Amino acid sequence: MDIIFILKAVMIAIVEGITEFIPVSSTGHMILVGWAIGFNGEFAKMFEVVIQLGAILAVVVLYWKKIKESIIEFFKYIFTRGREGLIGFRFGINVIAASIPMGIAGVLFYDKIKSKFMPEAVIVGFIVGGILLIILEKFYRNKGHKVENIDKITPLQAFMVGVLQLLAVWPGMSRSASTIMGGWIAGLSTPIAAEFSFFIAIPAMLGSSGKDLFEFDYSIMTKTLWISLIAGFIVAFLVALVVMKKFVYYLKQKPLKVFAVYRVVVGILLGVLVVTKVISLT
Repeated sequence: MDIIFILKAVMIAIVEGITEFIPVSSTGHMILVGWAIGFNGEFAKMFEVVIQLGAILAVVVLYWKKIKESIIEFFKYIFTRGREGLIGFRFGINVIAASIPMGIAGVLFYDKIKSKFMPEAVIVGFIVGGILLIILEKFYRNKGHKVENIDKITPLQAFMVGVLQLLAVWPGMSRSASTIMGGWIAGLSTPIAAEFSFFIAIPAMLGSSGKDLFEFDYSIMTKTLWISLIAGFIVAFLVALVVMKKFVYYLKQKPLKVFAVYRVVVGILLGVLVVTKVISLT
């Protein structure tokens, strides 16, 4: 059993848990940290998918009451022909509306996006995403009346968030950042935009993860790889659970500018290191 390899896997899982739900790009960080510690290859790609599911489980656990009640009310509304369960039904429709753009893009372009991926795109994604966060927060965060209750979101607003979520197919852009920016444009308050992004992450990531896990060659799995996978899933879940709670609290107090500046600085630094050939991401 390779203890060093398992520790590397745990390190990547910690990175995933910290970055999945904050607007800095979990995929970008896992790629860069994976390059730095030599954690790559086919297993690494599948591992990243599994630990993302660990992070998604954190959403389910943290918001279990809301998810359970919404599912019950969604079907209650259908079976009672609209007499009961309106709030849960509306919430379910909003999640579906927000998931449509990514669902269509995944079906039509997923393989093309994966095949055209270049590690250097992460650097550009870091910088562009950071600049967009600064600009959109300045012009939209405090503009006009904002939706302060997740059950008050309209299907059109949810769909607008889903359209902006498409930016997340660009590695380094960040799904969290994309959906929060979509929420600003749609008229949601920052905490509500963040919480809604947690919910719509569930279908988005389950869809992409399911395809990747189905196509993976499990014949390469060894005892070390299985232990790494299980440990990574648990660590990503636990870290994400803590970070999500802290992040929502942070958003009620402060702006996202610090994350935007961090993205731009890291992107520029990495760009300089790549151009000067100090590091190579290939």
